Amino acid sequence: MKLYLDPGHGGQDPGAQGNGLNEKDITLDIALTLRKILQNDYEDVEVKMSRTSDTTKGLNTRTTEANKWGADFFLSIHINSDNHTAQGYEDYIYSSLSNSSSTATYQSIIHAEILKMNQLKERGKKQANFHVLRESKMPAMLTENGFIDHPHDAALMKQASWRQAVAQGHANGLAKAFGLKKKAAAKPTRPSKPANTGDGTIYKVMVGSFKAKKNAEERIAELSKKNIKAIMISTKISGNTWYRVQIGAFSSRSNANELLQKMVKAGYDDSFIVTEKGNTTSTTGGNKTNQSTNGSNPNKSGNTAGNDSNTGKGDTSSGSSSNGSGSPNKAPGSGTTTGNPNPVPDQGDPSTFTILGPTYLSPEHMNQFVKRINPKAPELGRYYLTFGEYYGIRGDVAFAQAILETDYFRFTGDVTLEQNNFSGLGATGSGARGASFETPEEGILAQLQHLYAYATTNKLPSQYPLVDPRFSLVDRGSAPTWIALNGKWAVPGKDYGQSILNIYERMIHATIQHLETTREELNFPFWKKP
Repeated sequence: MKLYLDPGHGGQDPGAQGNGLNEKDITLDIALTLRKILQNDYEDVEVKMSRTSDTTKGLNTRTTEANKWGADFFLSIHINSDNHTAQGYEDYIYSSLSNSSSTATYQSIIHAEILKMNQLKERGKKQANFHVLRESKMPAMLTENGFIDHPHDAALMKQASWRQAVAQGHANGLAKAFGLKKKAAAKPTRPSKPANTGDGTIYKVMVGSFKAKKNAEERIAELSKKNIKAIMISTKISGNTWYRVQIGAFSSRSNANELLQKMVKAGYDDSFIVTEKGNTTSTTGGNKTNQSTNGSNPNKSGNTAGNDSNTGKGDTSSGSSSNGSGSPNKAPGSGTTTGNPNPVPDQGDPSTFTILGPTYLSPEHMNQFVKRINPKAPELGRYYLTFGEYYGIRGDVAFAQAILETDYFRFTGDVTLEQNNFSGLGATGSGARGASFETPEEGILAQLQHLYAYATTNKLPSQYPLVDPRFSLVDRGSAPTWIALNGKWAVPGKDYGQSILNIYERMIHATIQHLETTREELNFPFWKKP
């Protein structure tokens, strides 16, 4: 299958604008992610893009290029606008086509799959006399992914996780429409979590968490009018009482996720899942995950700030492998946390701040923090969250380590951006460039596996392949804390761990400052205001 993929507008043509966003930037990000998903996950797919960067290209040039290439399908990705009033998703095929045409069939399939992922109001399948639909010789479709000038839709567009989900929806639709075959050993573009093992874990779906009991009661009454039965549950978080609205409890994670997505799509974007096993509790939001022994509501995204520019020396680990015993499918701290987490560095002894533990910052918090220093930094937060949760490692602190090693992803040292080596693995100084990885997620996976080797002697969980080329060189379990990495990951490394924690501390402070400014919920159970 040959797909001509057309991110709308570009270069001197910004497209629709609103809420600080340009259509050309969002369409390009979605299209690049879509191409990556198709090429990584499916067999026999060729993708040619009208543009892969912020360049100007005429409509006639796009269709002529697709026609000469002999594409099987033309897909144009756009963002809508309409004077701040309209919102939602719609798509188009050429106006002269019948409802029984192959193009209309493709539209119906792709339309349905995109709507499953985009959290947008449905505006229907439509027809129009657009140039790219009229002048392309192959079946063609144009998608309008929300309204850039509407507050709800624009807020979603600012989230990398949403743009990823929209790309995945397009990919799912294309795969179903054209019968694409999955690769036997495809690397997951967005890695999934281990399946529920039926070990007594309960997944509770909450539709909001409120400081005022009256607000929770009003939510319950609102849900009752929609024939949704709900109960109120109170919980203590950092000494404060919160009132949660629960609508379901499941032993299956997939069932809980299905209900969660229905509620998010219905407009309850404050919904989340509380996972309970024994005395351990964690929470998962509709678009991001955040864990707490107190089970508090996930944070919402926001702007952060920072100003560190230190760089690390790279890993110089040596020694023999000493793999210990342990569960092959779950690492200590993976998915849940037991007992109270270590305090943030300025709230306790940094020497006790462990590598294993929960991730508190959302991908949006991580990405926004680094972009205040380097606006061109790649958005990698979702990988640090996903792999961090799987291996039971503090993914947001690992992100701080990457900031230290790459100089805010500006790569001013020996390692280059193209290497996808964000932690300096093998970069031992004197011009040694270190390891290279095929994709950003592979490089981050290697970093988290290397941290796992230092943090514990347990066997490496088996969901993902071992991609860390230096895993066997680590003295297993020799550095359970970030400070213990001194002299191991970096040489001389007398303050390597402290430098990582200093960056992480600023990430926490900046995020809390934003949350307090916007009056959103604080979800750092270890945090105590001075």
